[in-house]
Amino acid sequence: MNKNKFTIVKLTLVFLIILSSQFAIAQLEIGADIRPRFEYRHGFNNLFPDNAEPGAFVVQRSRLNVKYSIDKLDVMMSMQDVSTWGDTRQIDATDSNNSFSLFQAWVEYHVNENWSTKLGRQVLSYDDQRILGGLDWAMQGRFHDAALIKYKKDSFIADFGFAFSQESQSSVGNVFTIQGAFTYKAMQFAYLKKNWENSSASFLFLNTGFQNFTGVDNTIADGVYYRQTAGSYFTFPVNKLKFKGSAYYQFGKSNESTDLNAYQVSLEANYKPAKTLFALGFEMLSGTDQDGDTKNKSFFPLYGTNHKFNGFMDYFYVGNHANNVGLNDLYAKVVFNAGKNATLLTKAHYFSANADLSNNADNYFGTELDIVYNRNLMKDVTLSVGYSQLFASDSMSLIKSGLPNDNTNNWGWVQLKIQPTLFKSTNK
Repeated sequence: MNKNKFTIVKLTLVFLIILSSQFAIAQLEIGADIRPRFEYRHGFNNLFPDNAEPGAFVVQRSRLNVKYSIDKLDVMMSMQDVSTWGDTRQIDATDSNNSFSLFQAWVEYHVNENWSTKLGRQVLSYDDQRILGGLDWAMQGRFHDAALIKYKKDSFIADFGFAFSQESQSSVGNVFTIQGAFTYKAMQFAYLKKNWENSSASFLFLNTGFQNFTGVDNTIADGVYYRQTAGSYFTFPVNKLKFKGSAYYQFGKSNESTDLNAYQVSLEANYKPAKTLFALGFEMLSGTDQDGDTKNKSFFPLYGTNHKFNGFMDYFYVGNHANNVGLNDLYAKVVFNAGKNATLLTKAHYFSANADLSNNADNYFGTELDIVYNRNLMKDVTLSVGYSQLFASDSMSLIKSGLPNDNTNNWGWVQLKIQPTLFKSTNK
């Protein structure tokens, strides 16, 4: 972070502390989120090529969260620096790696005890984060520049969201050229949820519009096409088993000229007789046959926390596998009590294609094993250690650019997460 940015942050904090002390009813909370993570990558996110060296690095998030509340108003600002150790010269005064960013900046006005409106840069996270999630595993996280209208009464909530994206303050035209990762030009959603004593059910309707480009170099703006995602997430018990699942349907357009007709379904059963949790589940995400189809049948989970699904090695739906053959994921997991303030997760996935591969290839992609150890070292400090290995099939090579599947594909990491409250005041 360069000197000017640091000065702005410092002056903002001083101003808020003074402001909170001047009002009879005010709350100010300042917290930090610092998490360095070492990673060893030998086949993470993609099959490991021949005659290549593995990657190893330390990436770190340094985030400062400031929340101020008075009367009916809440204000939140979150600033962060995400960088790899060594990517900035020690005496670089220009902050040339552009690692500093504004993660959140929103204001929420509570009209009354039931209604509020929230405006600005914010995290949208619902249910299991399959469609809309904060993506906290990624150091940079995920945010939306959006407006929310929120309703809450007893055990029922309803959120209505709106976003309209522009890359500059132009007086002529509304072309949005920022592309990638399903970056939308416009977005609207409605989210409804009802809780009962031991169960819950929600409904989401999400409409996203994307700028369409045509021409030889895809540089001519030609309108906006829309993709709709609608479905439900639910939880319920059956005796000593706890079930959770989801079902979504995706339709509209996958691009300006191709219709979309896709689905996702999942179900997981949990059983915890004592201190050990056992779970068995599956997820199906529809895909498009490699031999061609008049419609795109490939479901994509859009803005969720996709790292937590379909294996931690991120072979599917984490910046990849869009418009592909889909996925069937059958998995089992066990979470052990590993001593005081510690857990050990072991999880195994069996992956296969949902749609047909070319030349009648076997739809089995491979098997992944994930192991994660978590331990609370002290208040606000957590140590996590993970190891994953993928046993890939020949068919995995077909969807991974023909890379060899017989090399070892594994990934290991160690992360320290520190999240202290630095300052908290309540004047009443």
